[in-house]
Amino acid sequence: MEDLVRGIWEENPVLVQMLGLCPTLAVTNSVANSLAMGVATLAVLVASSFLVASLKRFIPNEVRIASYVLIIATFVTLADMTLEATVPNVHKALGAFIALIVVNCIILGRAEAFAAKTGPLRAVLDAIGMGIGFAIVLLAMGSVRELLGSGTLLGFRVLGAGFEPWVIMVLPPGGFLTLGIFMLAIAWQKERRERRAVAGRA
Repeated sequence: MEDLVRGIWEENPVLVQMLGLCPTLAVTNSVANSLAMGVATLAVLVASSFLVASLKRFIPNEVRIASYVLIIATFVTLADMTLEATVPNVHKALGAFIALIVVNCIILGRAEAFAAKTGPLRAVLDAIGMGIGFAIVLLAMGSVRELLGSGTLLGFRVLGAGFEPWVIMVLPPGGFLTLGIFMLAIAWQKERRERRAVAGRA
């Protein structure tokens, strides 16, 4: 269970490990884009971690990274084709960022640092936790940016007609601003918890 929950909060790949920032900043201008990227990354992460953990004994050490990339690219291609067939508008909006999942630091990093050193079950649990942690951050950022930038959520108007959209929120600076606020909140919460722990020991 520890392998599963670790990536959701304690070692969140975005907010704690600072991995996968390129798609986090680029595609979170809407909830639909965030959801599609989160689900695609989760699926690729789980499938590739399982296969790497299952085949690690048969992969020579000299070609392990190339083999991991080949495995990841196979599942990214499947995810890309699935999104294109099921949600073509979202697939078009995400553009090259779906294909770039191949070089996402979270996936290759978990394959090398965890899946290649443990069994398939633990690798899958770790991948699910990391994938959910990544998807939660994307969804939270997508919700904030779409709500303030367009006044909508999943395309449905939430804020009244009198709301003036903050256009900057759907532009790249809005991604940096939102991520910065999230990280500031995490740092404040961590510092508060440490102060309570010190006060409790005094």
